[in-house]
Amino acid sequence: MKNVTSHKHFILDGFGELGALRPVLFLPFSVMFVVSLFANSLLLYVVVSQRSLHSPMCVLIAGMALVDLSLPMFFVPHMLLSFLFDWRGISLTGCLVQMFLIHFVGGFQSLLLVWMALDRYFAICKPLTYHEQMVLPKFLRFIVPLMARNVLTNSLVVSLAGTLSFCASNVVNHCFCEHMALVQLACGSTAINNLVGLMAVFVNIVTDFIFIVASYVVIFNSVLKSGKSSAKALHTCVTHILVMTVSLIIALVAFLSYRITSGLPAAVRVFFSTMYMLFPSCFNPIIYGMRTAEIKKHILRTLAC
Repeated sequence: MKNVTSHKHFILDGFGELGALRPVLFLPFSVMFVVSLFANSLLLYVVVSQRSLHSPMCVLIAGMALVDLSLPMFFVPHMLLSFLFDWRGISLTGCLVQMFLIHFVGGFQSLLLVWMALDRYFAICKPLTYHEQMVLPKFLRFIVPLMARNVLTNSLVVSLAGTLSFCASNVVNHCFCEHMALVQLACGSTAINNLVGLMAVFVNIVTDFIFIVASYVVIFNSVLKSGKSSAKALHTCVTHILVMTVSLIIALVAFLSYRITSGLPAAVRVFFSTMYMLFPSCFNPIIYGMRTAEIKKHILRTLAC
C-alpha cells in the first residue's frame, strides 16, 4: 500500500475567484468589523456601568453583546490580513482550534436566546414568581445542561475532523476553518463526519429553535387569553424574535449552501457562511440598543457626553 502523507498546513482561499480584486473586500469587511466592535463594546459598557440596567433581561443582552464582540475576533483579523497582505496560511492545529472556538462561542448565541425566551415566559406567564425563578443559582439548572451539550457536541465534531487524512489538497475554499470546508478536503470516507455534523446542528440549533418558538407560542397565547396589557413585555419579545429570525435565515442559507452545490458559485457559499458569523454581531447590538428603551436612553446619553 502506498504511504500517503496527510497535510498539516492549509491555505484559506476564500473568494480566491476574485483574483486581483480580492483586496477590495478589505474595506466592507473591515467596516463591519469596526461596527461590531464599537456597537457591542458600547452596549456592554452601558449595561455594566448603569446599575439601573442590572435587570436579568439587560444582563442577558449584555451577555449577547459579549458573545457578538468575541466571535469575530477568532477569524476576522486573520481574514482581513489575508485580503490585504495575502496571508492565507494556517496549521491544522490552528485550524481545529479556530473551528472549536467559533462553534463553541457561536453556540452561546442560541443559548442566550433560549435564556431570554425563559425570562420572557416567567415575566409574562408567571409574574409573581419571576424574581424567584430568575435567581442565578436556580436558573442555572436550565442552562448548565445546555452548555455541557454544546461542549460535548463541538468537541466531538472537531475531534473527528482532526482524525481525517488530508492527502488530496490543502486549499480550504473559505476565509476561516469552517467544518464542512475542511472535511471536504479529506481523502477518505467522511460519512461519519457529515452525520455527526448534522446531528450537532439538530441537537444544538434545531432543538433550541423549537424550544424558543414553543416558549413564545405559550407567551402570546397567555396574553391573548388573559387579555392583560403587556405591551412592554411583548415589545421585548418582538425584539428577540426579530434577532432570532434574521440569525436563523442566514444560518439556514449558509448550511444549505454546502448541501446544494450544483450551480452555486463557491464565492456565494463563502459569502453567506461568513455573513452568518459576522452580520449578527453588527445587527444584534443595534437592534437591542434601539428597541430597548432603557438601554437606548443611556446609549444616547453616553454618546452625547
